[in-house]
Amino acid sequence: MMTFDANIPNREECHTCALTFAYKEINLLYEVAVTLTSTTNINDSIEKAMRKLKQHGYLERCALFRKKDDLNELELLASIDLEPYQKKMASYRFGEGATGLAAKSKEPIVIENIHNNINYLNKMGNISTQMVSYVAVPLFQDEEVIGVISANIGKNSPLNFDEIVRMLTIVGSLFVGALKAQQTITKEKESLSELKTYYQEEMQKDYKFENIVGRSTRMQQVFGMINTVAPTDATILIRGETGTGKELIATAVHNLSRRQNGPFIKLNCAAISETLLESELFGHEKGAFTDAREMRKGRFELADGGTLFLDEIGDITPSLQVKLLRILQEQEFERVGGNKTIKTNVRLVAATNRNLEEMVRKGEFREDLFYRLNVIPINLPPLRERYEDVKLLIEHYLGRFMKEHRKNMHFTKGAMELLLDYPWPGNIRELQNTMERIVLICPDGEIQPEMLSHVLPFNYQKLYMQQPETPATISPIIPVFPTAGPTQPASTGVSGPVTRKSLQEIERESIVQALIDSHGIQTKAARALGMSARQIGYKIKQYGIEL
Repeated sequence: MMTFDANIPNREECHTCALTFAYKEINLLYEVAVTLTSTTNINDSIEKAMRKLKQHGYLERCALFRKKDDLNELELLASIDLEPYQKKMASYRFGEGATGLAAKSKEPIVIENIHNNINYLNKMGNISTQMVSYVAVPLFQDEEVIGVISANIGKNSPLNFDEIVRMLTIVGSLFVGALKAQQTITKEKESLSELKTYYQEEMQKDYKFENIVGRSTRMQQVFGMINTVAPTDATILIRGETGTGKELIATAVHNLSRRQNGPFIKLNCAAISETLLESELFGHEKGAFTDAREMRKGRFELADGGTLFLDEIGDITPSLQVKLLRILQEQEFERVGGNKTIKTNVRLVAATNRNLEEMVRKGEFREDLFYRLNVIPINLPPLRERYEDVKLLIEHYLGRFMKEHRKNMHFTKGAMELLLDYPWPGNIRELQNTMERIVLICPDGEIQPEMLSHVLPFNYQKLYMQQPETPATISPIIPVFPTAGPTQPASTGVSGPVTRKSLQEIERESIVQALIDSHGIQTKAARALGMSARQIGYKIKQYGIEL
């Protein structure tokens, strides 16, 4: 310990007084430790502890300084009896004044008389007549100085300088421990918050609206509808063939709604037997049926405050249709085997690939339930009507599975055309599975058309291989206006032979009429004309047909 004005008279205390001081010191340290754990605001706790030291007469003013990151400079962290403007002035470089010197020398600094010592800089001001001495004690962590605790001592302090240094060292260590504990807790909270955000983003990554692959006109209409209805609580009925992404759309609706922080519960009604479906939907009480050993909440109860997605809604039985209608109208139900009415606040999104109108006509589906479900219908087009999206989906899933299986490959023009012309009857689900098979089966590098023999139907590939390879060699295909044989000119309603120009005009008119009949859906028009999607696309471009 370095002491200025070393001619300090030693205080002589009797043995009884020493024991008394030791007892008071232990009690005070206990109170300080309790104070540091009494509140989550560590700065307030430290200041309260400093006031306890002042109340017991050990000091007049106290301050805790912290070393700035990567700088040999001390900044004020906590203090008592200082005005805001004084706190702004309270910073020291290492070696500056008694406080900075304690940090630089790594030893306690004691100034007996602050009124005639140049090492006391008095940056904080307001020295009262009671303040006579000054003590600065460095604080360590892993043998490195991390701060300084300082105190102005009054002339009536019950402790000598050695005892004050020991007291400040212990109290300072308690302060450092409390600060370190709070920093650890704060970092863990931030880490947990970041982890929670990360997992939420990962969980929703494939279902976020902006990540749904689709640029076609039909899908843009679907996206527009989702944007409009998602923020409401209206019941939505998603309709489309198997594999068109109904669950994906339902999850996007939930993520864009006001219930996005609530639960999103899913249930496939066709995957559960009739006897268990009621229990899955509404829950059951203990003893309601065999093996019902305890009470269980149903999906409607679990989805309270969120969204419930019921897939294959057209497969539920008439008896369940009645109960489902009630909960949609009244927002209440009873568990199986129970008589307590349970209220719930659920937004329902249903989906089906069945023709509910036909089922209503046949009496297989309740008409009132159909209208209650069909508040907002969203019709998903099959992939064969989303020709513009097929290439996007192929590239999306190819990239995804290449990354997953650590492979690098790409399609040749012929292989890509083969995939683009395929009608994909299983829709997106079939395309996704096909891409994974291609990545697993095919070697790295170029993927040739013949390599796809194991992933596409044999009859389809055989038909494709018989087609001309280049658009220039594709002959006109006009099933609605058959051409005549080579020795007899075709009749067009006018005299004379059919010229090449008139034949092209007939072909163009046929394509235009087919597009009108199919409401602009190229793949549908192509099927009507006996063309492939690639062929009709070329013809539309060749004849300058505007869609």
